[in-house]
Amino acid sequence: MLIKTKSIKKYSVLLSALMLSACTESKPTVPQVIESTAQMAPVELTIGEGFNEPLGYYESQPRFSWKIAKNSDLNTQTAYQIQVAEQAEFFENNELLWDSDKVLSDDTSWIQYQGTPLSSRQKVYWRVRNWGKNDLISDWSEPKAFELGLLNNNDWQAQWIGHPDTQLDKTPSQALLATPQYFRKTFSVKKDIIKARLYISAKGLFKPFINNAAVSNEDVMTPGWTPYAQRIESLTYDLTNHIKPGENVIAASLAGGWYAGRAFDQHEQDHRKPARLLAQLEVTYADGNTQIIPSDTSWSVTQNGPIRFASIYDGERYQQSMEMPGWTTTNFEDKSWKTAIAEPLEQNVKIVPKRHAPIRITEQLPVKEIVGVKGDVAIFDFGQNMVGVPKIKIPVIAGKKVKIRFAEALHKGEFYTDNYRSAESTDYYLPNKTGEIEYQPTYTYHGYRYIEISGFDENKQPEKSWATAMVQHSDMALHASFESSHDKLNKLSSNIVWGMRSNFYDIPLDCPQRDERLGWTGDAQVFATPSMYMGDVYAFWSAWLQSVREEQNSEGKVPLYIPFIDWKIKWTSSGWGDVATIIPWELYTITGDKTILADNYDMMQGWVNYHQKKSDKFISNMMTFGDWLQPYPTNLKDGDNGNRGNTDFNLIGTAYFAHSVELTKQAAQVLNKPQDHKELSLLHDKIKQAFNQHFFDEQLNLKQGVETQTTYLLGLAYNLFPQNKRDLAVDKLLALIEEADSHLRTGFLGTPLLTQVLQDVGRSDVIYDLLFKETYPSWFYSINNGATTTWERWNSYSIEDGFNPQGMNSLNHYAYGTISRWFYEGILGIKPAKPGFKEINIEPQFGDQLTQANGSYTTPQGEVSVSWNTKGNQLVMDVVVPKNTVANIILPTVDVTKLSVNGDISTDMNLSNIQPGEYHIRGNIKGNLK
Repeated sequence: MLIKTKSIKKYSVLLSALMLSACTESKPTVPQVIESTAQMAPVELTIGEGFNEPLGYYESQPRFSWKIAKNSDLNTQTAYQIQVAEQAEFFENNELLWDSDKVLSDDTSWIQYQGTPLSSRQKVYWRVRNWGKNDLISDWSEPKAFELGLLNNNDWQAQWIGHPDTQLDKTPSQALLATPQYFRKTFSVKKDIIKARLYISAKGLFKPFINNAAVSNEDVMTPGWTPYAQRIESLTYDLTNHIKPGENVIAASLAGGWYAGRAFDQHEQDHRKPARLLAQLEVTYADGNTQIIPSDTSWSVTQNGPIRFASIYDGERYQQSMEMPGWTTTNFEDKSWKTAIAEPLEQNVKIVPKRHAPIRITEQLPVKEIVGVKGDVAIFDFGQNMVGVPKIKIPVIAGKKVKIRFAEALHKGEFYTDNYRSAESTDYYLPNKTGEIEYQPTYTYHGYRYIEISGFDENKQPEKSWATAMVQHSDMALHASFESSHDKLNKLSSNIVWGMRSNFYDIPLDCPQRDERLGWTGDAQVFATPSMYMGDVYAFWSAWLQSVREEQNSEGKVPLYIPFIDWKIKWTSSGWGDVATIIPWELYTITGDKTILADNYDMMQGWVNYHQKKSDKFISNMMTFGDWLQPYPTNLKDGDNGNRGNTDFNLIGTAYFAHSVELTKQAAQVLNKPQDHKELSLLHDKIKQAFNQHFFDEQLNLKQGVETQTTYLLGLAYNLFPQNKRDLAVDKLLALIEEADSHLRTGFLGTPLLTQVLQDVGRSDVIYDLLFKETYPSWFYSINNGATTTWERWNSYSIEDGFNPQGMNSLNHYAYGTISRWFYEGILGIKPAKPGFKEINIEPQFGDQLTQANGSYTTPQGEVSVSWNTKGNQLVMDVVVPKNTVANIILPTVDVTKLSVNGDISTDMNLSNIQPGEYHIRGNIKGNLK
């Protein structure tokens, strides 16, 4: 008997379970999808960490990935063949750079190029085909192209250029170094062109123009933030259609940005280095010749432009009277400009293509409400905490300064900026004409929900159209799809996504508004996996891990934040530096890409070695921030006024020591390093033994210090307690939760472990109780107090009292957004049973508080989706298993004796190893749900 599924009409489902289970188990098997003879070509071809036909790609040995089409009759790949050529038509003539030939494998991701070495600027095409059961072959995919950027310093003829007054031997002032520079260069084109590429970078931030047009209207704050003393990124732009016959002009503005600006309150370090521009325009003619226009002393430069000051933290000042109309056109008169000075590239600083998407303007938000007007001061509410800059269009009076301030929330009804600390975060516009002006800052960014505009023409009534929020973040495909029957849970999900968008600002920031905005490693290590469920951010994390590797010192120490800026805190922290092992392993688990382990394995080993140096008899004595911002702390003396929480610092360090050793051991096994695996196994055993003997008695009572939820979460999550004592540890954890009236008592480190541990021990009911609490400390507490992102503290703000007087009150921190991982792995139940989701466990967790949930995740093989709803004890669930995978549906709370799958009813249905396809499941839940 055959039936068709809803969306894949060619699929047929065999309901006779006995025929399919003859060589497996005696239990009836769920209806399986059968392949027919026709096979479609592979689709969604990407290279590297998910790039689709990139320009200026960074990897000389790219990794190839593809998917089986959703409507293909092929379910499981048995072999593949990849071909690479310099021209698409070369495939037909078999003029190939690489032919993998037929490879027997079900792998569809991360296949590394092994052909003729590729070089800078090279554009190549690739295609793939695959085989299925019975050796049936598909058509070739449509060819996809990619083009490499400039991979090596010796590819550059350009030099770093700058204004002569900014040379350090002239002892320029901070004010002068903080003033942006403007560059231009005219050149002539006399022949037909077939290609033009702009390769561009900066020590600082650049905005390029070609013939009076911005090279990109979306890209901002480029090239981004890396350890500048070791690596600076470049971008590649296609200018083929922007070059015209005759005279042309290339131009750019330049500011200091992260390269020259301060961090924290270090004003003495602000704008002490000169910004520099690097640009190389290459024009290829139809006759095969190439003209190169490099940045050098033939360029002209001025600092007499309209942007008079630009700072990441302090904002921008714009002076209308110094505008230079037409400065990016060929007929502009630049005789008053100076000749740019040129400096050679440093051989120890690599100039390499950017390896993830730049920051871009991704959305525009209108004003939701004008919340107050008094004279020439108006406050605008966008209704959403976010990151970026506003575009303002307002009436002004000549000589009257316009001031734009930013705030995350109103404090008891008043505009409030104290939580920005020393970051002035203020933009100024100085008009010299009366009338309407339009202004959008270029070289700063702000974290805000509200703006206050003062200094406009007060004879005009403020309107919502006066301001538009230009939302900025590292460009990424967002696929956060979780939805449920509970409005506040859905709001929490939305808040977490906005927090992620706000803090993925070229690097993973801790917060985007105050005088910090750094890549804190502790925040990053807890949020990497949750973020992967919500967005296409593999390239983002891979790129940042390169910076972590570059900042690790010879002893193996990993700084607190990456890129590192020298500040008064020079030590590292357990739970923070462990980013070096945690993120590589978790990215491998999610993607199945061994490259992420190979690239970071030396760093992982180095960090383990550093842990050893900071331990005595396998007990850590490393410094730590502890369980940061745990609520209701009692350890005030040794914990930054309680900010570090109550959990024993050495216990935290020892637990992370063990965890990092375990992850490095597993990486050694994947990378086939048996000797390392053996040594790390022995080390892990010794740490585990020391952990139990030093901190706990026979009944797992803490020998000294305060027992906390995090105390037992660490031991359970990292499998440090003896197997015969795990139940005892669980009981102690549950008792501590009950003692807290089923509320959280965890900070940055403990909170992400709660759901993992409680689900593993079968107590998702406790997770539901914690998650749906309305009072402090809880996730819904912030929502009840108007949150549109996640907060730094559980009680950073309240509508009644305003901002928490304790400080550390960022309203846009993603650390507590780690609960979103449980939306996908818990409520929906989607987890990788094998790295890269080649095998998927689907084990949804049902709770009294929800009657419905649905969502999906795009695995390397395709989208897996789960939708369930309950009424009483009746369950209806739909599951889509992607191609080239198998899934195990685990329903321990469902009565399998009354289960139907795609209409097939059995008293003992086998839900293991089910094949790709769509499955409609009905059954009875044991016990009633509301």
